[in-house]
Amino acid sequence: MKAFLLAAGLGTRLRPLTQQTPKCMLRVGGQPLLELWLGKLHRAGVDEVLVNLHHRPEVVTAYLARRDGPPAVRTSFEPQLLGSAGTLLAHRDWVEGDELFLACYADNLTDFHLARLVDAHLAHGGPATIAVFQAHDPKAAGIVEVDNDGRVTAFTEKPQHPTSDLANAGMYVFSPSVLDYLQGPPPIDIGYHLLPKLVGKARAVKLDCYLRDVGTLESYRLAQQEWALRQGR
Repeated sequence: MKAFLLAAGLGTRLRPLTQQTPKCMLRVGGQPLLELWLGKLHRAGVDEVLVNLHHRPEVVTAYLARRDGPPAVRTSFEPQLLGSAGTLLAHRDWVEGDELFLACYADNLTDFHLARLVDAHLAHGGPATIAVFQAHDPKAAGIVEVDNDGRVTAFTEKPQHPTSDLANAGMYVFSPSVLDYLQGPPPIDIGYHLLPKLVGKARAVKLDCYLRDVGTLESYRLAQQEWALRQGR
């Protein structure tokens, strides 16, 4: 099984920490976010991971060169950011012919078991399965509406007037066929350009676990504190 780990963001809201360090290399609990994700993907049955890079890519490649053990990791440097969906489309040949692949944002911190998402995807047989959570600020998230069967009935990225508090958690299982919905020049985004086209086709899995977007200095501080408490349970 293959997975995209989307790690090319600039991390501007985390400066000065990210001035010389890519966001995915920030440490939580003594490990880079990148390593936490690679372990999580391996435990879910992923044996090949593609990590996209942009800001300070040499920091990530040097770390991976020293790393030993599964999963196998390849990197793809993007001189110009392709966008989350643009990265998937650029590597379509890599997943062509596979039953499914995962895509996850490397700047999230979670203890969610990705195997649950894979199992749900295989059970319903649709083209996409997305993880969702209850957002405290729905205006700042991609908002999902679902029916009683978990089918996605609406999706709006950062709506001014949210009709739900279920938000996109940045973890997906896709069938390669979803890439047929993508077109146009990059940057192409999963939230803005792909998920709206999967309304009525995708299913959602609601999280009942820890999740934090490590996107600001304050959220990074909280992530370190919260993670230490959770690991000490």
